Amino acid sequence: MEELNQEVKLKNQLKEEKIQLWNPPYTVDDNQPGTQHMQELAERYAPLLCLPLAEVGGALEAIRLQAVRRGRGNKTFRETKVATLELLLPRDSKKDPKNKKHLETRLDVLVQEVVDRVTEEYGLKSIKLILNGKTLSVDQRLDQQGVKNHSKMMVLKVSDNELKQQLSEEEERTKNQNESVKRTQKGFQILSERDGSEDPDTTPFLEIADQKGNPLNIPHKEKKALILAMGFHEKGRSLMKKKQFDNALCHLLQADQQFSKCGSALLSSVDNFAVLQLDIVWCYRALEALSCLDDGKSRLQRAEDCFLQCYGEQQQRLRMIKGNTGREEVLFLRLYLLQSLLSYIEGNDAQARHQLSKVESLYSRLSLDSEKMTQLMTLGFTEREARLGLRACQGDLQEAAIHISNQRQEREELKQRERRKRSRRMEVISTLTELGFSRTDAARALHHADGDVDKAYEILLDSSQAALATNNNTEGVGEQKVEQLLYLGFDRGVSEAALRLTGGDVQSATQLLLDNQGVLSPELLSASPPSTSSSSSPSSEEPSTSSSSTGRTHEPDRSNSRNSVLLLSADVELVNEVLEDISRHEEDYLDLTLEEESELIATMKTYLSRGHTV
Repeated sequence: MEELNQEVKLKNQLKEEKIQLWNPPYTVDDNQPGTQHMQELAERYAPLLCLPLAEVGGALEAIRLQAVRRGRGNKTFRETKVATLELLLPRDSKKDPKNKKHLETRLDVLVQEVVDRVTEEYGLKSIKLILNGKTLSVDQRLDQQGVKNHSKMMVLKVSDNELKQQLSEEEERTKNQNESVKRTQKGFQILSERDGSEDPDTTPFLEIADQKGNPLNIPHKEKKALILAMGFHEKGRSLMKKKQFDNALCHLLQADQQFSKCGSALLSSVDNFAVLQLDIVWCYRALEALSCLDDGKSRLQRAEDCFLQCYGEQQQRLRMIKGNTGREEVLFLRLYLLQSLLSYIEGNDAQARHQLSKVESLYSRLSLDSEKMTQLMTLGFTEREARLGLRACQGDLQEAAIHISNQRQEREELKQRERRKRSRRMEVISTLTELGFSRTDAARALHHADGDVDKAYEILLDSSQAALATNNNTEGVGEQKVEQLLYLGFDRGVSEAALRLTGGDVQSATQLLLDNQGVLSPELLSASPPSTSSSSSPSSEEPSTSSSSTGRTHEPDRSNSRNSVLLLSADVELVNEVLEDISRHEEDYLDLTLEEESELIATMKTYLSRGHTV
């Protein structure tokens, strides 16, 4: 890290003075250094950068050689398509690993050919090549895996068995990551499609609400993307807590993709997007992914801009909503700390020190008295409540206890209000279904009517009359409803038939197909669909024993039927799995112990201590 900092500083100084080390008088005949001029340059830069003369001289020569070699390599690549690759050899290789080694090769060759050359030239037995943290596949070409002219590749020495094992583990890890991402996406897709027509006591249902628990009126497409984004984010945060940063990063980047589908107005009104940017860069730091420096810098800027829009210039909007800003200050601590780190890596020590001073000021305010924490926990509060409460009240013990008690009461009142609201909603939906409408249509109409049962009834009546006028034979069979059943694994033909039989009620059609294991008998197919004046199919409430046994009698071995039942069971398991990663506390993202931050602060102080007397 320090060598990189020194190199960047020197390069910036050279750029500022428009000095080209690869040209005379710094490089002379046969690419040799102009000793006198290089020495004078080192003597001038050493006091400026507050570094030893020998270190500056060595770093300048390394930069000169790098520039000369790059220029020669660019010319060779243009003329012959032969690229120059930089190899980072193992520590115990026969040749000095401190001296960077270079290999010339075409990029349209298999990686195996390069592996063979490296093992022969450097006396290594079994190796694997790493580019940007990924193992190169030996049976693919270099250019197919992102290798370019001047790419840096790490050479890792392994035994034959170890190589096979590590490659197998890498494949397994990649497979597990991909599987985890797919399961997370599918689970939250299921949740995002639910509209609240089910019983909330038995069926999980997600709703987007503001800080006061009031539902936000968001277009369906945007709401679906937001739920997926927040779901991926929660999964990523769960993995971060387990220190599984590589897997966490996969999920966080998926969350970022989903957030990009949401409108800018929505993203500027909530802090979720800003927190996600911080978490992504925190993973970069944990993985030491210096190649992501530019991306990290832009993400931190987006986070800062978003915090400014959400919280206000002096956090006045946040103070108006929550009454204080103490808990959110941990986010700014992490933001400034990461900005300090990136500034240091870029060679801007002054900016790094400025940001670090803000970090230390925040850290001193946010570090908590262990005795006060113990006293609050003795009163029956959780560790999280104690930590958040003390930060909200600037460390005042009595105010924190009152604050936590008030929050508990507010949270319980919100739950009761939400429970009553959902109960009333379920009663209205039941009333509408008794009039012959499906629960899904009733829930949708109630939503469009803003909870007004009379308006909802009018909407449903108008919709039913329009459907009858269009095509009485295909009543209730919409492509969207059919797709929902296809998603569960049922065939299109039986899905359309089940929807006709249940008047377009997806939930009733699903239950009908499950009861009959995905196969509808001729007796059922010949039955008349329910009229708009009759009540909904009894299978949605109380599945009949006769219909269930009929289905099993006809085709018990039909594989698609078994798959349909298993798939729905798997979906329930999947939903429960992703819900486990959602924190039950709305301020979990603010509950940082600051242990990792403390370690990074100490590291940054060590890095910046050199030259501090300038």
